[in-house]
Amino acid sequence: MNHMFSRRQALKAMVQTSAFCGLSGVARLSAGADAPTVTKGLTVGISTLGFGGHTNAALAAELASAGFNTIQLFLTQTDSAYWKYNSRSDLAGLTPARCKEIAKIYRDAGLAIHSIGVYTNLIHPDDNELNANLAYFEAMMEVGGHMGVRTFITEAGHYYNPQGPAPRVPLEYQDDVWPRMIATARRLGDMAAKHDAKVLFEPSFLSFFSSAKRVRLFVEELNSPRLRVLLDPANLLELNDLDEMFLQLAPWIDCLHAKDRKHHTSRGVAAGKGDIDYKRFVTLAAKHTPQAPLILEYVGPKDYQAARAHLLDAMRACGIPERVRSS
Repeated sequence: MNHMFSRRQALKAMVQTSAFCGLSGVARLSAGADAPTVTKGLTVGISTLGFGGHTNAALAAELASAGFNTIQLFLTQTDSAYWKYNSRSDLAGLTPARCKEIAKIYRDAGLAIHSIGVYTNLIHPDDNELNANLAYFEAMMEVGGHMGVRTFITEAGHYYNPQGPAPRVPLEYQDDVWPRMIATARRLGDMAAKHDAKVLFEPSFLSFFSSAKRVRLFVEELNSPRLRVLLDPANLLELNDLDEMFLQLAPWIDCLHAKDRKHHTSRGVAAGKGDIDYKRFVTLAAKHTPQAPLILEYVGPKDYQAARAHLLDAMRACGIPERVRSS
């Protein structure tokens, strides 16, 4: 306990002595890796999750006109409503032809599809349910293959027992769950290899992936180039500082979510409406994970423009341009 406290004090002191948008020595990568050279600009994208009232064509036109060039696709649009959080859905209507048609709509509008959100339940203790969820995940990889998308996003999932009181130790932290989740992730890794794909795990403080360190230990144990990380700082704000998140996870981050959260709350909000230091966030991203797009999340038709402006304002304040995708 004293060791952790002194480490936090030292980390805070180092951050405070850095320049306004500069990087302190604390932002060194873990495992002795050298910090990558800063590249010009960051890619700013947006999740389609909050646009359930749009068709794919209407959404593609709107996002392109707003200046976006990258999306993270969730199958939540009126003509492709297949996504269910922490569950699975019948994908029979997503024929290869329909998958290609949806992807073409976005690409014809100049929008690259970086990744597809899956978010099924990987922590379910029932083997039959877990196997069904993994089969669904592989079906989503097949959908992505038809779309030309090979990166898939998921959390660990959540399990709530409707019968009886909650266990003394939450399921996420019971002794046998860690090796079970490792085994599940290895099965995902085998599927990803089969489909030439990657799976990005998204941490959240209310889940199995509850801290940056816990996620680092998980992906280190897996040691697979197909099993990587999506960092959403708002999901770890309650337990980790921004510098700690990048210190622990930078070598594995392939995508970033740009949303926000107030301290001591469970609900995420749009960028600019919480306590995330966005200038610090974009500075760390530009230094350590410049290849990872920043995907606006928890936004919809009413607030995505303001959230994008908040993100871009932070980038401009720190001299970080928005990367324009070459055609």
